[in-house]
Amino acid sequence: MVLSVKEHQPSLQFRRATADDANDILSLWHAAEAVQSVTDTVEDIQSIVRRENAAFILAISHGQIVGSVIAAFDGWRGGIYRLAVHPDKRRRGVARMLVAEAEKVFKNWGVKRVSALVFKEHPWAMGFWAAAGYSVDERVVRFIRDLSQDA
Repeated sequence: MVLSVKEHQPSLQFRRATADDANDILSLWHAAEAVQSVTDTVEDIQSIVRRENAAFILAISHGQIVGSVIAAFDGWRGGIYRLAVHPDKRRRGVARMLVAEAEKVFKNWGVKRVSALVFKEHPWAMGFWAAAGYSVDERVVRFIRDLSQDA
């Protein structure tokens, strides 16, 4: 299902990812030099696209995946993950449109607050999120544990 088409980007469409998109999504993330994660697998992508509380949104241009974002709701707040745009399509508003699509999904779900995970060592990403109206919450630090390493 196509979510929307933007007037100033007539060749750009948005749709939900399917399990069949997994390899192309991994290729996009590789081309976009996204920070690798233990969940960068075909199986994990196929799992998230089937979840009710997650919207894996793709930007499509001329039949090719050129951007991705995951909007997930845990029942308490929304989370944005894996915002990535192909290097050939950057600086054209694709990332901002993907975030807007995620925000539409959140509003439909009744989400009141959204968090985005952003690597602070990436000044271009920090600048994007600030320009998109998000602010850094200095009160919070993220703790992680990689359960895939547990025996």
